[in-house]
Amino acid sequence: MESDSLRGRLLLASPALYDPNFRRAVVLVTDHTDDGAVALVLNRPSETAVEDAVPDLAGLVESGEPVYVGGPVQQSAVLVLAEFDDPSEAAEIVLGDVGFPSIDGPLEELAAATRRARVFAGYAGWGPGQLEAELEEQSWLVESATGVDLFPERGEDLWAIVVNRKGGAHRALALMPEDPSLN
Repeated sequence: MESDSLRGRLLLASPALYDPNFRRAVVLVTDHTDDGAVALVLNRPSETAVEDAVPDLAGLVESGEPVYVGGPVQQSAVLVLAEFDDPSEAAEIVLGDVGFPSIDGPLEELAAATRRARVFAGYAGWGPGQLEAELEEQSWLVESATGVDLFPERGEDLWAIVVNRKGGAHRALALMPEDPSLN
C-alpha cells in the first residue's frame, strides 16, 4: 500500500458524492495505509472562532480565525495542522513542511516554530478498503496539493480552484454552481 498511499494528496468531492459532509469538499489525506485513511476537510470553516472554542490555541492563529470542521468523525477532537519553519520540529509531517505539531511543549514555542496554523474539529476517516471503493465509484477526484491549498483564504472557493487546475473537462465542472438547480 505504501506506494499507492494518497498521504499528502487532495481528494475533491465529485458531483456524484451526495453526502452533505463532503459536498464540494477539498480533503487533505493525512494518513493512508492498508488499515484505512484519515483526512481533514480543508474548506469547511465553522461559525466559531478559535479563541472562543479553544482559547489555549488562540495564539497559533490570527484573531477571529474560525475553527474548521475537519470531518464528521469525532467532532470533539481538536487537531492542529501547521506549516513549520523547520519540518523536523513537527510531530508528524504530512506534506513538505506541513504537519501536526507535538502537544508536549509550550504554545509560545510552537507558535514561534510555525509560519501558520489551522485548528480543526473532527476529521474524516475510512476503514480498510473503503476509500479505495469510493475512488473506484468515482466519488473523489485525486489531485496533488500545493501549499496555498492547505491554508485557503476565507471565502475562497477552494473546490472550484483545485478542480479547475486539473484542466480539460474539469474546467467546466469547476464552473458548476453549488446548487445546479439554480443554474
